Amino acid sequence: MTITRQDAWTQDEDLLLAEVVLRHIRDGGTQLSAFEEVGKALSRTAAACGFRWNSYVRKQYQAGIELAKKQRKELRQKIGIHSSGLPQHALTIEEKTSSDQAELTLREVIQFLEQLEKEPAGPAYLREELADAKHQLKSLTEENEHLKRQLKMTEEDYRALIGIVERVKQNISLKEYAK
Repeated sequence: MTITRQDAWTQDEDLLLAEVVLRHIRDGGTQLSAFEEVGKALSRTAAACGFRWNSYVRKQYQAGIELAKKQRKELRQKIGIHSSGLPQHALTIEEKTSSDQAELTLREVIQFLEQLEKEPAGPAYLREELADAKHQLKSLTEENEHLKRQLKMTEEDYRALIGIVERVKQNISLKEYAK
C-alpha cells in the first residue's frame, strides 16, 4: 500500500503540476491523466492534484494555458485533425458553426454531405478499426465453435464414464447378493 502525502504543496510541486498539465493540454491529453501522472510522481492522489490545480495553480498560468491550447490547435491543423480528434472533413455542422463562429452556407452543407457519401464506412482509421473488429469477431466465433465441440465431446465422455461406473456398481451389488 502506498502512502499518499497530505502535507503542504511546495513551489517546486506547483511548478511540476503546471508543467505536466500544460504538456498534456499541448499534446491533446486530458487533465485527469496529467493529475494521475503528477500524483504518482509526488505520492499524492490525482484528486489532490486536480484540486490544487483548479483552486490555486491554474490561476497563475492562464497565459500558459492559452498558449498551450494555441499550440495544440496549430499542431492539429498541420496534421488535419480537428480538436475533437476527428479528421477535419468529419466535422459536424454544429461543431463547424461553433468553432468557426461563422454562418454555414448551403454549399458547405452539400460538400460535407457529398464527402460523407464518398466515405460510407467513415474515415480510414474507423475502417481499420472495423476490419480489426471483424477479424477478432471471426476468430472468437471460431474459438467458440471449437469450445462447443470440445464441451459436447466431454459431456459424451462423462455420460459414458457414468454408465460404466453404474454397471460396475451393479456387478458389485450382484456379487455381494450372490454370496
